[in-house]
Amino acid sequence: MTRTLITGGLVITAAEEIHADVLIEDGRIAALASPGTQEWAADRVIDASQKYVIPGGVDAHTHMELPFGGTFASDSFETGTRAAAWGGTTTIVDFAVQTQGHALRAGLDAWYAKADGKCAIDYGFHMILSDVNDASLKEMDLLVEEGISSFKLFTAYPGVFYSDDGQILRAMQKASVNGGLIMMHAENGLAIDVLVQQALARGETDPRHHGEVRKALLEAEATHRVIKLAQVAGAPVYVVHVSAREALAELTRARDEGLPVFGETCPQYLFLSTDNLAEPDFEGAKYVCSTPLRPKEHQEALWRGLRTNDLQVVSTDHCPFCFVGQKELGRGDFSKIPNGLPGVENRMDLLHQAVVDGRITRRRWIEIACAAPARMFGLYGKKGTIAPGSDADVVIYDPAAEQVMSAETHHMNVDYSAYEGKRVTGQVETVLSRGELVIDQRKFTGRAGHGSYVPRGITQYVG
Repeated sequence: MTRTLITGGLVITAAEEIHADVLIEDGRIAALASPGTQEWAADRVIDASQKYVIPGGVDAHTHMELPFGGTFASDSFETGTRAAAWGGTTTIVDFAVQTQGHALRAGLDAWYAKADGKCAIDYGFHMILSDVNDASLKEMDLLVEEGISSFKLFTAYPGVFYSDDGQILRAMQKASVNGGLIMMHAENGLAIDVLVQQALARGETDPRHHGEVRKALLEAEATHRVIKLAQVAGAPVYVVHVSAREALAELTRARDEGLPVFGETCPQYLFLSTDNLAEPDFEGAKYVCSTPLRPKEHQEALWRGLRTNDLQVVSTDHCPFCFVGQKELGRGDFSKIPNGLPGVENRMDLLHQAVVDGRITRRRWIEIACAAPARMFGLYGKKGTIAPGSDADVVIYDPAAEQVMSAETHHMNVDYSAYEGKRVTGQVETVLSRGELVIDQRKFTGRAGHGSYVPRGITQYVG
């Protein structure tokens, strides 16, 4: 294994910013030292002068090859992890899906097979629980031991992923014993389905109505409900893709009471809005995701939640569908538009733009994009930081480079960009995954199969 020395850069972690040289050996961080104080021999020297040296991003919410609405997310594990690397993300945690009527193991094995030998960066799995019963509850214990330590349930999508309150409570009770973390998609799906049918009956078929029927109050109601169920079960709960200020208020209230309640938001809720959903000529279909985009005034509340730590993590919920042939399935009926946005390549840059704009600090950028997701899902120490012994997942980031986001230049396997034409300051220059160059001076040098499956411990946020 080669020794790599990174010199001259500003090392930024969630805890500190220091000018330091970084020595990498056998795929791990071997040492840090003040510039020029150590005479380290190395096979490869990377000059990071005027650049940031940051931990590789951890995207704890992706959906590669997810089946949805009669089609599949357009990124495979190969294309999706390559795009992630281009965007400075070196670990993803994707979702294995239990099919109703089948064992958790069958779903997990199917996802192992999809990813094995395909990934350019490291990966782990959460488990979607769509059939809570005695057998699947028993299986949860085995999965936690195997390093699948988080389980996602839905109060949405009746007939597909939906679990009722009793099922959610039972899963939370199980997690309170085995250390698993329950992740919740919190929207009142039964009520939403009524509103969808009423809207379609009125002839309201355009993409913008997707946002109007999935009301913020129904996100808030479900968020409140899953918090109370977790409280009854004595379990922590993590609410995914928080989009509405009313839902955030429920999280904030619970956290103020000292409850182990956590939340994530996504770049689309911070940078996009219902204005995008209302774009003419069916262009709004590009922005259909659930939870939906909200009116612009919700953005300020979410940014504040990130600053006050009422939201701990920014993940992408990367679930791309091409506009041509996939999003178009919903022409004339917004409820048939596949739900999901591309974004795994854009997250680190968009959040750096928030640093440039003064919304968050540099260390908070690393906290919400690297350290907190690693800690939340049992990876911290190995991932999410630059420290002796941690994996050498390192990004050389040019904070002064300017770029324009576009489908013409991105590497995700999707025919549009959710951020088309957006100018941002900051760009990934070089990426190492476990000490191996994956992106070298803006050239892809990685390979499918370099990425390893990473078993996870239990959440490091709960004592």
